[in-house]
Amino acid sequence: MPKRRRRARRRSLVAEATYVCDSCGEEIVVPLDVSAGDRQEYVEDCPVCCHPMVLRVEFDAAGDASVDGEHE
Repeated sequence: MPKRRRRARRRSLVAEATYVCDSCGEEIVVPLDVSAGDRQEYVEDCPVCCHPMVLRVEFDAAGDASVDGEHE
């Protein structure tokens, strides 16, 4: 009899999160791509002041996300 594999499921998936821009101080809402993995890093321009920000997104086991942003 073949072994059954279990897949871990996230209890709650977050569709967006916020960070504060280092340059203008505005709180920015960013959409999250939960299918891109538990740890992500990408560059996105601040929609208020247009400075490029490196965003680091991490999902915990419950599916909650934390986003850190810093200047590129």
